[in-house]
Amino acid sequence: MMVNTGTAVFCADIGGSFIKFGLSRQQGEVTVLAKVATPTQSWDEFVLAMQMLLNEHGAEVAADAPLAISTAGLVSPQSGEVMATNIPSFAGHNLAAELTQILKRKVSVANDADCFALAEAHVGEGLGLPIVVGIILGTGVGGGLVFNGQLVRGHGGVTGEWGHGAITRTELLLDNKLVRVPRLLCGCGQSGCLDMLGGARGIERLHFELHQQTLTSHQIIEGWQAGSFQAVQTLNAWLALVSEPLTLMVNILGATRVVVGGGLASVIPLIAALDQRVRESTLHKYPQPLVVPGKFVNQGGLVGASVLGRQR
Repeated sequence: MMVNTGTAVFCADIGGSFIKFGLSRQQGEVTVLAKVATPTQSWDEFVLAMQMLLNEHGAEVAADAPLAISTAGLVSPQSGEVMATNIPSFAGHNLAAELTQILKRKVSVANDADCFALAEAHVGEGLGLPIVVGIILGTGVGGGLVFNGQLVRGHGGVTGEWGHGAITRTELLLDNKLVRVPRLLCGCGQSGCLDMLGGARGIERLHFELHQQTLTSHQIIEGWQAGSFQAVQTLNAWLALVSEPLTLMVNILGATRVVVGGGLASVIPLIAALDQRVRESTLHKYPQPLVVPGKFVNQGGLVGASVLGRQR
């Protein structure tokens, strides 16, 4: 892998609502230049939006400066197509290849969780480590894998997606009482995916299943930190459900570090509790923290794009 750390790179983080657009003059550093609405329904309007951003902010940058894109959805390394249900304008298009031709510059594209993992492996909490797993604990659950500094791109763009598959327990022992856990129908079409219980919405669903209370994840976490019995039960159940598949992934990949992004990464005591549960169960014992909050929880997409755009 070759990395040119000094080349100026345009970076875009594309979500279902907004495009965040910036310029990186050094790997790991991005200046945000604009934030515009994402044209989700029209490919032509999306291309026009990218052209306008480059024209508006490219006067002092080389005309062929590369563009690196972090995007919601799966990016297939085989077809180049991005499967993002919230951005249907991407359907049927090889994003990198078509934009490279239209914009007359090299364009590279990766999933936002993959970009987060790249950012952490190159300039974040996984700096210099051989096997870095980036996991997202936000609205749902996602992940990415970096091996010796190189993003691992699996079949159809699926790598490190530990939130899907029928992998959660159906029973838990809480306070010496056996509790049933439902196998909820997931948006991917399967039932029992961790994605339905492992993120912030999952904490809310789990709390309702255990206590028939509708609370926000913030309220439940605040209750857990305050010692509320019901909230403690919910978070103990969450820790059991999340730590087991995460431990399996660590054992399979031999991860050197697992870096957490997404909204739950900001709850430091919760990530510390998750780290303890995982390290208690891994085949190889880790004397130092293994599961840690990321450095780029909020800007992982753009910072990861600044790395992606410099790799050859």
